[in-house]
Order: sequence, then structure tokens, then C-alpha cells
Amino acid sequence: MGRIAGLIGQAENLHTPLTRKITQFSRILLYVILGLAAVTFVVGILRGESWVTMFMAAVALAVGAIPEGLPAALTITLAIGVARMARRRAIIRKLPAVETLGSTTVICSDKTGTLTQNQMTVQEIHAGGRRYHVTGSGYEAEGKIHFEQAPVVVGENVALIETLGAGLLCNDSRLVRNGEGRTIVQGDPTEAALIVAAQKAGLSQEEWSGRLPRIDAIPFESEYQYMATLHGVGHEPKMIYIKGSVEALLERCAHTLSEAGELALLDKAIVLRNAEDMAARGLRVLAFARREMPPAQRGLEHEHIAAELTFLGLQGKLDPPRPEAIAAVAKCKSAGIRVKMITGDHILTAKAIAAQIGLDSGAEVVALTGRDLETLTDEELAAAADRASVFARVAPEQKLRLVKALQSRGHIVAMTGDGVNDAPALKQADIGIAMGITGTDVSKEAADMILTDDNFASIEAAVEEGRGVFDNLTKFIVWTLPTNFGEGLVILAAVFAGAILPILPVQILWINMTTAILLGLMLVFEPKEREIMGRPPRDPKMPILTGWLQIRILLVSLVMLAGCFTLFEWEQHRGASAAEARTVAVNVFVMVELFYLFNCRSFTRSMFTVGLLSNPWVILGSLAMIALQLLFTYTSAMNKLFHSAPIGWDAWWRILAVAAFAHFIVGVEKTITNRMRKAAPL
Repeated sequence: MGRIAGLIGQAENLHTPLTRKITQFSRILLYVILGLAAVTFVVGILRGESWVTMFMAAVALAVGAIPEGLPAALTITLAIGVARMARRRAIIRKLPAVETLGSTTVICSDKTGTLTQNQMTVQEIHAGGRRYHVTGSGYEAEGKIHFEQAPVVVGENVALIETLGAGLLCNDSRLVRNGEGRTIVQGDPTEAALIVAAQKAGLSQEEWSGRLPRIDAIPFESEYQYMATLHGVGHEPKMIYIKGSVEALLERCAHTLSEAGELALLDKAIVLRNAEDMAARGLRVLAFARREMPPAQRGLEHEHIAAELTFLGLQGKLDPPRPEAIAAVAKCKSAGIRVKMITGDHILTAKAIAAQIGLDSGAEVVALTGRDLETLTDEELAAAADRASVFARVAPEQKLRLVKALQSRGHIVAMTGDGVNDAPALKQADIGIAMGITGTDVSKEAADMILTDDNFASIEAAVEEGRGVFDNLTKFIVWTLPTNFGEGLVILAAVFAGAILPILPVQILWINMTTAILLGLMLVFEPKEREIMGRPPRDPKMPILTGWLQIRILLVSLVMLAGCFTLFEWEQHRGASAAEARTVAVNVFVMVELFYLFNCRSFTRSMFTVGLLSNPWVILGSLAMIALQLLFTYTSAMNKLFHSAPIGWDAWWRILAVAAFAHFIVGVEKTITNRMRKAAPL
């Protein structure tokens, strides 16, 4: 645990792509607003205006240009994303992680239980020089063990019995019946499969444990790749049973068990070939061994199983891929997201499962082992990690190195894990994903997100929701900035022209706060666009607003500026009071925002293509905004509070004409932009 704690300490707390982009965006916006306010103040003073008047104008410009609703929109959008992800079995622990998922370019996933069903079934056993096939599936003991298509007789092969018995004794799991009479697993499904296989040969875990009770144990650790238990009764010789990876156990074995008893293990290559053959067919292979405990020894230590083991046999378990994981991997690939499998299994097993799932588009899955990674420098590892799709027999330190290597290549990395050993990599990843069913408390604490069903398909669903969150947040920013810039430009133009302000600071606050709540926030409920998982991941270096969106914001700002000033001057020319002219100007801003809202529901499509009623919140917000604006214009209390005044109904036609023109201009801009973007993206 101390070593893992040290690795967790080495992992960095990275800023999410969203927080980095919002910070950069806010800094730029601050400099622009301060610059424009300073210019406004200086120009007014140079024109002979009073200091007080120019200070109020500069404040009005700053109030107008600051998007007050952005923090609320950001929080609400992320919160709605959290709720949507929870419905799709992904629990978010840290709010910005919602958007980070939408930026993901690489998902590093565990195999067992995440990409596969985690329903282990022993299908093949090698023991005493023979290969046995096991029938049946699941955790019910329905099936037989066959040799050359004939059921085996219990006791005819001592190596087979000892191999199955080792699986019963070196085991921390149990099979129990629930209230419905179904068999359920208490513990690791991998160990449960060993119990079922032994039951098919007529062996009982209770009987073996009663005859050879456990005295001591060494739990499985990825560093050693084995588990060992010590068994015995009274003063009789004690026996150690070990299960683990073929590579870890075979190098410690000096003997093998056969019908003739224990013999020298002369040809380890045969065992390796059998294991590789099983692994190449997608079976997860475990090796079993035993050793009599050296005399005068009490507790079980690693040194007791460092050599002189007797090899018993191999058991190969099948854990089929999840059908939904196969579909989810295909969706990720179409979305430009690389999926990489990290597993403790044999490399051939991992490659076979990866091929079934469709991880790699090439003719052969590119795979590396932990030993391969040990020989690579950080630069070489970065290139290798980018290229490979499968990593087998990987240690915790190497998982951490893999995440850092991928991040050094500019990737936004999502990493799954369930054990204590996975915590450092989960913390280092841009989005750490812990397993809710099999995950430890340490892994959950280090993660940003927890899967309640341990299913890779839930990760893909969360990525989809994350992309939708970023889309809706961007839509809000694209909607709100033209108003802020337009208001700032109106103040700036009035100062340069030496005219009275078309809108007052208090009226700017009214516009910004009411429209942000009733109009802009309705965009956070916008459904995801159909092609959202058909796009490539966003470039982490790309700003929130692309060049095309910046052009759109500027275009709408200029329409607001022109419409506001034109109608303000028009009303004054017709003899309207300053309060009436300002009321018209305020309504121009509100109505342009309302019409523009429907354009912002999609970056590329019209509101009719999106579906006018697909987001009823937009309709409800628009109706509420119209009602509130009528109160602003025609009630005496609001007139007194906001310096507004009733206007003639003919003025509304001119206001609506400006709003309709803005909507039309953006529609034309979308059409032109869609054509130009294909030729030269900005």
C-alpha cells in the first residue's frame, strides 16, 4: 500500500479541458472589455464630456459586455449532464468531468467485466499430459469433463484431481443460493469458475476445505502474479497450493505431477505451447502448482514458493465479450476515439478478445506486454502507446506511465480501473473511471466517474452525453456574446458620435439577466444532435469558439448595433421621448436575442430541420420573455424602475422586422459557412 500511495502522490491533478478553455476565454474577454471601457472613457473626456458621464458610460459598457449568465449556464449545463449520465449508469464525482468525457480522444479500458461479461466458464484443462474439455456454461454445475469425447472417471488422473483441488483450495470465493434458488457468486468470478469446474468432476469445496483447512495465505499481487495458500491438519506435513500466471509459476517449477507420481519437469516448452494455444483462442489461462511446506516453518512467505514447485496443470476459462461493448467500441471508432485494452491476461488471450471486440482496424491487433514496456524510454513509450491497442501483464507503475505517455502526445485520456493498484493511473488520467460493482474504495476515491454496471457501453454513453454538454454550453456562449458585444458597441458608438446613450446601465442589466434566464438557459435542455458521435474529438488546443463561430457572433452583434441605433434615432426623429426611444432599443435587443435563440439550437442546421418542438423549454422561455417584456414596456412600476415608457404598436413591427432580419442573416451565414467549412475549416 505504501508503494501505491507513493504512486498516487506522483499523479498530477490535471485541469480539465473545459476549465482550461473557460480560463483562457475569460482572460481574453476581460482584456477586451477593459480595453473598450478605457477607450470609451478617454474618447469621451477628449470630446469634452464630464468625468461622471464618461465613468457611467464606461460602466455601462462593462456591464453590457460581461456575460453575467455564463457562470450559471455553465453550472446548470454540467448539472444536467450529471443527471443524464446517472440515468445511463455513470455517476459523476467531479462536475467538470462531464465535459471532459466529451473531449476524450483515448479510452484505456480493463478487459474483464468491462469489455467482457465477467461470467467465467472453464472450458479446457491440461493436466497429466492430457487435454480435457469442459461442457456447460455459467455458475450452475451442469456439464461434464470429457477426455476424447468420453466423460472422465473421478480419480483416473491424479494430476486432474489435484489441478481441480488446487482451484478449490487456493480460492477466496464462494457459490451460494439466493432466495430464488439461483447460484450467485460471492467474490471473484474467475475463482467461482474454478469451483464450478471442480463440481463438474464431483469435487466439493466444503469437503476439500474440511480435509485440508487453510492455515495461511499470500493474496494475489500484480507484482508477483500469483496467489498461494497453506493447508494442513495437526502434525501432518503441510501443503502449499499456488495459482497464477503461467509465466510466474512455470519458472518456479522443478517437477510435474503425472499418473506415475511426481517427475522432473524436463520440457517446460510443452506447457508454454499448451498455454499459448489456449490463450490464442481467447481463453484466460491459469496455472496451478503445489509444494510441501519446508519443515520447521510456520507462516507462509514468498521465499517458500520461489523454487521447487510441482506443476499440476492449466485451466482455461472463457469470458465472452459483451455484445453491447462491441457496438460501443464501434461507435467510439466512428467518433474518432481510440479504445485501448489494458489487462493482466496473457498477451494472446488479450489479442484474441481484442480482435473479437474490433479494437484494431488493421489485419492484426498491435499488442505489447509489461516486459516490452520496461525496455522503452519515455519517448519510445509515447510512440508505442499511441500505436498499440492492447497492453498485457501490465504493472501499476506501467499503467501510470502509459497515461502520461498518451497525454504527452496531446491525448485526453479516460482510464478505467477497479483495484487499489489502479488508483495512481485513475488520478493521473484526464477522466478516471472506477468500477461501481467490483471497484475498491481507493479506486473510487481516485476516480472522477463511477460506472454502476461496470460496462464499457456506459462509458460510450457518457462520452456521448459529455459531447452534448459541451455543445449546449458552446451554444449558450454563441447566443449570449452577440448581445454583450452589441451592447458594448452601442455604448462605444454613442460616445464616438457624441449622442445620448440608447440604453442605460440599468436597462442593460435587465436585458442580460432576464434573457439569460428565460432564453439562454433553455439551450441547456437542447437534445443531442444526431451526428454527435460521428464527429472526430475536439482538438484539446482548439478554443471554445472556432473562427466560424466568431464570425457569426460579430455578424449578429453588428445587426444589433445597426438595428438599435437606427430605431433609436427613428423614434427620436418622430418626436418620441428619450424614454420611449430607449424602450424601443431595449426591445430590439430582446427580440433579436429571441429570434437568434432558435438559430443557436444547432451550429449548422435550421430550426425547422432540428424540429421546432423538439425542445419545448425554448418555446416556454420565449413566451415568458415576451410576457415579461410587455410588463417592462406597459406597466407604470416597471417604467419607473427601469426608465422605460409605453410605445405604439406600430413600433413593434419595426422591432420584429429587425429581429427577423437577424434570423435571416444567420440562416444565410450558416448555408455559406457549411459550404466553405468543407473546403477550408477555420
